[in-house]
Amino acid sequence: MNRRSPAVPETVRVRVHGHLPGAETYAEEKVSSVFKYAPEPILDASVRLTKHEDPSVRRKVVAQANLDLRGRLIRAQVEAETAHEAIDRLAQRLRRQLEKSARNWQAIKGRQPRPGSWRHGEEPSRRPPFFPRPDEEREVVRHKAFTLAKLPVDEAAIEMDLMDYDFHLFTERGSGEDSVLYRTPDGYRLAQVHPRPRHIETGEVDVSVSEHSAPRLNLAEAIERLDLSGMPFLFYSDADRGRGQVIYHRYDGHYGLITPPE
Repeated sequence: MNRRSPAVPETVRVRVHGHLPGAETYAEEKVSSVFKYAPEPILDASVRLTKHEDPSVRRKVVAQANLDLRGRLIRAQVEAETAHEAIDRLAQRLRRQLEKSARNWQAIKGRQPRPGSWRHGEEPSRRPPFFPRPDEEREVVRHKAFTLAKLPVDEAAIEMDLMDYDFHLFTERGSGEDSVLYRTPDGYRLAQVHPRPRHIETGEVDVSVSEHSAPRLNLAEAIERLDLSGMPFLFYSDADRGRGQVIYHRYDGHYGLITPPE
């Protein structure tokens, strides 16, 4: 496919954190080169390049891009050893995201995924393993609090795919339960604070539902359980409020936390 977008932003906003000579110009050129694959006007495009200063981290450069396609966000993030390699990978990932969104754009706008499109589509991108930072050095370095979107499972799967997420924290519309959707080798799986599988609003996406309630934990307990599990993230119920939230391993070996607002 080589479809040109009807509108593109005048510039790609690039922010560079760390010493990465020439990276800003290269990122602007490479990212703008994939705009022709967008199915809708791109209203805004931004790139963030971050150089990790820890000498023990092999993939020192993280590249993240966010595109606004007339209100529909597309996100991609990659890691690499050099800035140019990270930018090249980022452009490739964005192209795949844009081509995928084009194939499903009418379904997204109509809020009805095409039958089978999310069951038999491309395999999700795999992240490199996180840096194995010693336990005593790990901290929660990113805490993102936002109002959880109220969505059916189909829309949550679409959002997760287009935003290049490994999991999606949201409120499932049919049951009203805080939930997390993630991928397994067998397909999508849904976990809820209080499982209510009979009330879940499903459509064309094949999803299995965990029968176990989310563990009720404080942050320290959640971190301990995450470390013991060996998993990339942990969905749990906050001990004080009972709301669903996620603690996860970041690429740099620290933790990230996603919660509903206070």
